[in-house]
Amino acid sequence: MEMRELGRTGVLVSEISLGCWTMGGLNWVNGNPNGWANVDEDEIIRAIKTGIDAGVNHFDNADVYGNGKAEQMLRRAFVKLGLNTNDYVVATKVGHFPGTAAHAYEPAHIRHQCEQSLINLGRDVIDIYYFHHGSFGESDMYLDDAVATMDRLVEEGKVRIKGQSAYSSDDFLRITPKVRPSVLQSWAHALDDQFIRPGSPVSELMAQEGMTFVAFSPLAQARLLDKYDPSKPPQFEPGDHRQNSRAFSAEAIAELKPKLAKLKARFGDSIEDLASVALNYVLAQPHVACVIPGFRNERQVSVNLVGAGRTLTADDLSYIQEALA
Repeated sequence: MEMRELGRTGVLVSEISLGCWTMGGLNWVNGNPNGWANVDEDEIIRAIKTGIDAGVNHFDNADVYGNGKAEQMLRRAFVKLGLNTNDYVVATKVGHFPGTAAHAYEPAHIRHQCEQSLINLGRDVIDIYYFHHGSFGESDMYLDDAVATMDRLVEEGKVRIKGQSAYSSDDFLRITPKVRPSVLQSWAHALDDQFIRPGSPVSELMAQEGMTFVAFSPLAQARLLDKYDPSKPPQFEPGDHRQNSRAFSAEAIAELKPKLAKLKARFGDSIEDLASVALNYVLAQPHVACVIPGFRNERQVSVNLVGAGRTLTADDLSYIQEALA
């Protein structure tokens, strides 16, 4: 497994790492669904072992994933596997779970969530601590104090590296100069590479500041694996954030199918082939440190690991862009 550096920190992460959002199961925050279908913890532990045995060293979590459940499950997995969590790079985030605070970026709430995440994860330090989004209140009223709080957590040794997650280029460009993170995080996949595409504003920002990118949803939440049938679109339970998403509608699945057929014709039609293409498309972009696909079981981790160490040519990348345009 190739290792890549996070920013200019000297911290190395596996090019294929693992995202832990699915581990939180069905969930709501302030009445809004933000989870996934529930998982089997024994399956998760087997999946984590499979990843670690193949060289995965980086796990991405958040306080809002199951409102602490995913962090606690990751800790239990390390314990049951007899592993020292401090031998791995563990990230978590603050910002989407407000608790009783008026805003999740209130300084006291950030500090409380940091301490609780340390307990949940069974650690003394969070390797990468992200602001989970770019909404710091009206006129960014919480931004300066939130940044000061994060900096103090670094000074106190509770946080090793600062990260910033966001969902628009405007947020990244506005917030990053104040947060001064080493790593950025957002979605990035072959259907939407706006943050990592060469020449994009965020890509240029990373080049200027020496930052790198951690890509979640590199498989477009499995849509790039051609696993869905437009005649039987998937049905999701209450508490699953995908329940009302147009991306999983019959129309959207039907629109995507002929595009995926072009990828199959060139790269192979197995789920492993499609996963490898999707992951390596993202990994081929400048400044990308790693991808963090989610997982529910050992099979899904094994599929993703097939892509480790593979490369795509410039012609391959152009073909993928044209096929999915």
